[in-house]
Amino acid sequence: MRKQGHRSRAVVAVLTAALVGVAGCDAVGGDSAGPTQKAKPSPKPSPAWDSSPGSVAAVGDSITRGFDACGILTDCPDVSWATGSSAQVDSLAVRLLGKAKAAGHSWNYAVSGSRMADLSTQMAQAATRAPELVTVMAGANDACRDSTAAMTSVAGFRADFEDALSVLRGKAPKAQVYVASVPNLKRLWSQGRTNPMGKQVWKLGVCPSMLADADAVDAAATERRDTVQKRVQEYNAVLKEVCAQDAHCRYDGGAVYAYRFGTDQLSHWDWFHPSVDGQARLAEIAYRKVRSVT
Repeated sequence: MRKQGHRSRAVVAVLTAALVGVAGCDAVGGDSAGPTQKAKPSPKPSPAWDSSPGSVAAVGDSITRGFDACGILTDCPDVSWATGSSAQVDSLAVRLLGKAKAAGHSWNYAVSGSRMADLSTQMAQAATRAPELVTVMAGANDACRDSTAAMTSVAGFRADFEDALSVLRGKAPKAQVYVASVPNLKRLWSQGRTNPMGKQVWKLGVCPSMLADADAVDAAATERRDTVQKRVQEYNAVLKEVCAQDAHCRYDGGAVYAYRFGTDQLSHWDWFHPSVDGQARLAEIAYRKVRSVT
């Protein structure tokens, strides 16, 4: 709007009306009564987050399947942080719903080995349950590749996550989504490499981009691990940004990435995936984030 040296009483009245939402503004300047333009309505407030959802569906990868928490190279969904029934874990679903209700109102569609590109299929399956809350933990396998060159690109990761949310929204537009950050893989390497048995299991192909040559600390190995670490941080930035664009989505603020997994929280079969205790810690983080009013 252009200012004039002297405003007429009519212009002052128009401006006063605009302040109370009756809209009007001099579109051409001067004292002429040019066309008016309606003020834009105030944006609708974001829907309040429901901290007590009545059902939970989980999507993601081996972490959500409880892989290697109960036995070597096998899933153990009973101890899943998201939907497991184990009293040792006290999963998110059990904490939110109670054990009896959780048994019939929580579902685990995660698949060990999944990458972000696989999440759309899982979201479609989860949506058939019309869940009130969907938990997402995915991205570690996008970084855990045979080499750093094989890692999912940041752009590809973003497109895959956006597609997964779009699939969910097409079938369950009001479902809330809790998104856990990708864990700090370098931290897991630094903890697990102290165990000789764990390093032998790593040689079977567990996250080679980070864990190969576990004892090597030369420049090339350090650069390789730092490259993986940077990519994980970039993935988490994508999760935060994409989630922020969805009114029903809540990112954990990097809480899982920041959690300092110790040897007690790592599987004693592969020294990389969460142990039963580690799953319980993930459940605690998720419950705290979901129940928070902000």
